[in-house]
Amino acid sequence: MTQSALVDVAVGIIRRPDGAVLMTSRPLGKPYAGYWEFPGGKLETKESSTQALSRELSEEIGISIQRSSPVAWQIEHNYAHAKVRLFFHWVTQWSGEPKSLEKQQTLWVSLGDAWPYPVLPATLPLLDKIKNYRASAEMEYLVR
Repeated sequence: MTQSALVDVAVGIIRRPDGAVLMTSRPLGKPYAGYWEFPGGKLETKESSTQALSRELSEEIGISIQRSSPVAWQIEHNYAHAKVRLFFHWVTQWSGEPKSLEKQQTLWVSLGDAWPYPVLPATLPLLDKIKNYRASAEMEYLVR
């Protein structure tokens, strides 16, 4: 089997002030349907990861990003159907209420909660980093 070209994907870790992050399930008809992920999608030609994320979050969950910042973490993963490179962004301000526009499930995962199961394999290596970041961010709220 020949490996397809690398697909760049923008991923949003949408974080509320209380530290909870939003996860969505993959819709029916897509590879890994029912698996949990952070919302986002493929970059289009000549589109930055920030532009792609803004477009994808609007299309998938109906929000407009007001504040986001790229994360230094990047993941490359080989799936049977594609090789992907994920670019992660913290999204800390947005307008609109996240809702399912592609018949996917949405779930806020609070600090201390278990992650939903199953999670996309490319996302698994980052779950501890996200929990640790959320824990340190939570401590910042307590110190202020």
